Amino acid sequence: MRRKTKRKPALTPDPVYQSAKVTKLMNYIMSRGKKTVARRLVYQSFALIKEKAKTENPLELFDTALKNVTPSMEVRSRRVGGANYQVPVEVRPERQLSLSLRWIIEAARGKKGKPMAEKLAEEIMAAAKNEGEAVRKRENTHKMAEANKAFAHFAW
Repeated sequence: MRRKTKRKPALTPDPVYQSAKVTKLMNYIMSRGKKTVARRLVYQSFALIKEKAKTENPLELFDTALKNVTPSMEVRSRRVGGANYQVPVEVRPERQLSLSLRWIIEAARGKKGKPMAEKLAEEIMAAAKNEGEAVRKRENTHKMAEANKAFAHFAW
């Protein structure tokens, strides 16, 4: 018999924007437990977004970027009769958020020659315009799922 699923504790929204997604972004950026460094980095990048995009609320741009990067389908490896198949499956909502945040951060870290706050701000603004490395990652994921549609009957 399966054990009960563990309830995840609710994230406290960040003090400036009152958003749990921003807190999650900070947690993903944070390394070695240095939350204040991650918080400063995120707020600096939001200030840069506010300045460059000439918008009052950078949170709206961030939400648009997340929506553009969020994948709806992905492929999972499934072993059937000695062969591995890439089976397309829908992505759960929690995983959608975590993948989109992870892809934005990876794309920002992949750039060279600028401070992280600038790279993150540029990647968020690019994702809001439906361009950039993170959006390309989502499109590649969708293409793989589309290409392997023939194996959809192996989904569990």
